[in-house]
Amino acid sequence: MPVGILALGYKALAPLCQPFLIKARSFLMRPDILFSLSSPVTTLSGVGPRIAKQIAKAAGEHVVDLCWHRPSSLIDRRFSPKIAEAPDGAVATITLSVDAHLPPHNRRLPYRVRCSDETGILDLVFFHAHPDYLMKVLPEGETRIISGRVEYFRDEVQMTHPDHIATIEERDSLETVEALYPLSAGLTQKTMGKAVKAALDMTPDLPEWIDPAFFKQQKWSPWRQSLLELHKPQSEADLGPRALPRLRLAYDEILASQLALALIRAQYRRLSGRAVTGDGHLRQAALSALPFQLTASQEQALSEITGDMNSKGRMLRLLQGDVGNGKTVVAFLAMLTAAEAGTQAVIMAPTEILARQHMATIAPLAEAAGVKAVLLTGREKGKNREKILEGLATGDITLAVGTHALFQEDVAFADLSLAVIDEQHRFGVHQRILLAEKGTGTDVLVMTATPIPRTLTQAAFGDMDVSRLTEKPPGRGPVDTRVVPVSRINDVVNAISRCLARGERVYWVCPLIDESEALDLAAATERFDALSHLLGERVGLVHGAMKGKEKDAVMARFASGGITVLVATTVIEVGVDVPEATMMVVEHAERFGLAQLHQLRGRIGRGKGESHCLLLYSPPLQSTARARLEILRASDDGFHIAEEDLRLRGAGEVLGTRQSGLPEFRLADLAEHSDLLATARDDARLILNRDPGLESQRGEALRVLLYLFERDSVVKYARSG
Repeated sequence: MPVGILALGYKALAPLCQPFLIKARSFLMRPDILFSLSSPVTTLSGVGPRIAKQIAKAAGEHVVDLCWHRPSSLIDRRFSPKIAEAPDGAVATITLSVDAHLPPHNRRLPYRVRCSDETGILDLVFFHAHPDYLMKVLPEGETRIISGRVEYFRDEVQMTHPDHIATIEERDSLETVEALYPLSAGLTQKTMGKAVKAALDMTPDLPEWIDPAFFKQQKWSPWRQSLLELHKPQSEADLGPRALPRLRLAYDEILASQLALALIRAQYRRLSGRAVTGDGHLRQAALSALPFQLTASQEQALSEITGDMNSKGRMLRLLQGDVGNGKTVVAFLAMLTAAEAGTQAVIMAPTEILARQHMATIAPLAEAAGVKAVLLTGREKGKNREKILEGLATGDITLAVGTHALFQEDVAFADLSLAVIDEQHRFGVHQRILLAEKGTGTDVLVMTATPIPRTLTQAAFGDMDVSRLTEKPPGRGPVDTRVVPVSRINDVVNAISRCLARGERVYWVCPLIDESEALDLAAATERFDALSHLLGERVGLVHGAMKGKEKDAVMARFASGGITVLVATTVIEVGVDVPEATMMVVEHAERFGLAQLHQLRGRIGRGKGESHCLLLYSPPLQSTARARLEILRASDDGFHIAEEDLRLRGAGEVLGTRQSGLPEFRLADLAEHSDLLATARDDARLILNRDPGLESQRGEALRVLLYLFERDSVVKYARSG
């Protein structure tokens, strides 16, 4: 049951598609043509174990990783002036006569080699020089081509440690435009450049997998030529996301991603399901008990979900909703549809405290509908647990809310038709699979409170059906958001004291658990100590290094009022509802992503009182950081904020691949290449409609593409059992 399209990567999906994958082995075997690209970088000339480790940190461990390691800038050496025409600070390539070597009388002084042309004199300057080497490469009386940055020192022209020294005969081999690559510690541009060149020399000509008409329309070059051009930029424009070689290779990468998702989705749709249809009487009873009416987007989402359940295919739908937009109510009404059909439904939360929160929301509605709902977590023991398990096994219990305890081996269901999984990124794939496998043809609804831009949703979730909750339910007022310099921290503490005097509660969020020498950030532990000194035992601490039970205990104390100030790391992004919490302080807010800040802000504003979010920053703010904080201050629309975050920071920084499950792209930038994503998505669907087995000439080329971009991992996973 493919729960894991949601962000778990292709390896995670493999166990869900075993029948398809076994069949697929016949055509998805690694093509011989790609063996050289999959070789370790140590197979390249001049790359030993030490350099290989440095390259691995910067680019990766295999030859293909160097192919994907794009230049980040360039040096243009085409400017070839005479000495008198060379401006200060310019990179120049100058033909010079070597006149004399001028070794220093003091070791602390540099070694100089005096050179000239018909217009003037230029000194080559070397610190920590090796005279024998310099005599060899710069013999007196010879002519040399020198490239480097021109400097004026005391009205004299010089060049410190020139980048290139070449003979007249070597002129043609001198790179006039040199690509510069991102490096790791200890790695030089010269070493990386040689390694990339060696990797490119090993690249084969690959069969064309792009639709011929589209290929011609885009005026792209073949794959290998595009790759070579990517690494031979001739201007700054060639480094940009819209350069033709980059566009072509980005499309290749996106197409591989979309085709892999489409293959899995196609197989999923072929799996047997069942129609689960309710008559609406339980839902109507629950709706009558609600203190508010559903928003239009809630009604729309519910209609889409029940439509999926009513069909014979299996539902795999993502329910996206901003914090507090009523996802739990929509999910529960879907669960009641299962109950109306005489089947069972469960909702699984990542923590016990969240499970209990869901139960608190569901319990009165279930009672109003006359349906039995139970809570199953690790806390249920002995006879109570046995009673719950018996009720689930016999069907006496229709609805269950719980944690990972729901998928334990001894938990059996009479007829599970719907599994709802909350905050999907907090679960491992095997946990989700185990839950879904406890039913036959089980529909899967996954919820997330993280607003994700449409482009990234398409990239991560492929053809998964998506429903969005875009409206806030009645009763939730806006949160007053202010951007405050950290120098006013005493004013912030005074504001907290006033909140506590009114019986309210406060979150204080820090980015790190402990002090880091590398980052000038306030640690949660230190902030906890400081606030405890000022406010006493009312302050609590929660962070990611704590055990789950410890975190739940602290959060429970905060919810009950045992503590009134909670110092935390971002673990509270997904947390319990505390209506009394009216203030959120985020320290070093400029270091957070917009989507993350918005989700943190969503932890307050759930009661009737006024709520305030204070974003503390350390000046000076860079323009991008200032723009991001202003967007958050001006808007409370999570989806708008996510789109703006994507525009300002790019896909790689918006949510983080680890948290969100976004695929890691090396060549594509989804913020810049959204048009390519839409085309690739349509192309993948068309490919599978015409050639579901990838058996045509183009299909064979597409198999190469899947392996080239490592979208074959599901096959490898299947082979390993």
